[in-house]
Amino acid sequence: MSATPTNSQKNPSRRVVVVSGATGLIGSALVTHLRQQGHTVRRLVRRQRGERPGEIPWDPERGTLDARAIEGCDAIVHLAGAPISQRWTASHKHAIRESRVRGTATMARAVAEMESKPRVVLSGSAMGFYGDRGDELLDENSSAGSGFLASVVRDWEAAAAPIATLGVRLVLLRTGLVLSPDGGALAKLLPPFKLGAGGPMGGGKQWMSWISLADHVRAMEYAIVTDGVHGPVNLASPAPVTNETFAHVLGRVLSRPAIIPLPAFALELMFGEMARETILAGQRLTPRALTTAGFRFEHPDLEPALRDLLAH
Repeated sequence: MSATPTNSQKNPSRRVVVVSGATGLIGSALVTHLRQQGHTVRRLVRRQRGERPGEIPWDPERGTLDARAIEGCDAIVHLAGAPISQRWTASHKHAIRESRVRGTATMARAVAEMESKPRVVLSGSAMGFYGDRGDELLDENSSAGSGFLASVVRDWEAAAAPIATLGVRLVLLRTGLVLSPDGGALAKLLPPFKLGAGGPMGGGKQWMSWISLADHVRAMEYAIVTDGVHGPVNLASPAPVTNETFAHVLGRVLSRPAIIPLPAFALELMFGEMARETILAGQRLTPRALTTAGFRFEHPDLEPALRDLLAH
């Protein structure tokens, strides 16, 4: 890993940060990182009352969050939402949409009720906003796409929009594929690839816009402390790759062949609509907002990123 100082080390400012979704892969890594950098973190939890220091109860399903409980914070990072990586039944599609839209609307109302507003709110979003776009290079000014996920993300971002009208800096985190051996897509791919049974999925030509977990949490901290970051932000490496390239690079890093394809029809049989809109769909993102604001990636390229991740 590069020995270059992190962006947060260059900016000594410290913040009080409220985080929802703090037990997920990204949220838990963010909480750890923020505390290591000297920030104070308060976690939103779905219990009647906080059982540990720094915990704040809320109920996004009922739309309840006491604004007084989050008074005094400098920043809010809202990441909560139902998981996407499973077969989409009608009930689960409802949960995917409602958990994001209702939870974000709850957060927006609480911010409106706060006497002292936070400086910034980071609200979860996703690259699914753009839909399946082939080889088109997508920055934050690119139009919304079509499909279930694109419609969810449009509604999700719309639920956060009232925060900006309150004079609070709003950052929409259009997250790409987050790479970590501890969870998410990479953790699921490692077992078959280690056995030499990995390979491209579908045709392999779909673009994968990825980001290491370490860069994702660094980018979120950078957005917290950097006033120039606002609006939609693509959280993805500046070097996206096709699914075929990803498979070959992962195989090379693991010193295993990666030549066994997983056909599109098999993925659709297993996962249905979810496969069509995620695994088989492609978005070729460029992180223009981040790089323009001066953020520097520790893992801009896939092979060094995978070697670093898997070495740890």
